[in-house]
Amino acid sequence: MLEEKRTMPVVLRIKGYRFWFYEADLDEPPHVHVGKEGKEAKYWIIPVALAKSRRFRNHELSEIERILAEYRGDILEVWRKEQGRRGHRQG
Repeated sequence: MLEEKRTMPVVLRIKGYRFWFYEADLDEPPHVHVGKEGKEAKYWIIPVALAKSRRFRNHELSEIERILAEYRGDILEVWRKEQGRRGHRQG
């Protein structure tokens, strides 16, 4: 049976973008999913790098990268707290 991915709370909302991760992803290297208006992307956090994108335009991806660079420390803090709460290894 496939493991269901449960959505974690949104960790950041800014400029219409939502940033979140899934509980099932906590064993992977730190990353976030980003969504806005039916578009979605996945970004690695260390270093900030695009993993995949659906329907975002290049200027939007650049804006998302700037946001991630600014809030990377905060996002990593939430990631690590969730790992600790759920008994996952530290990433």
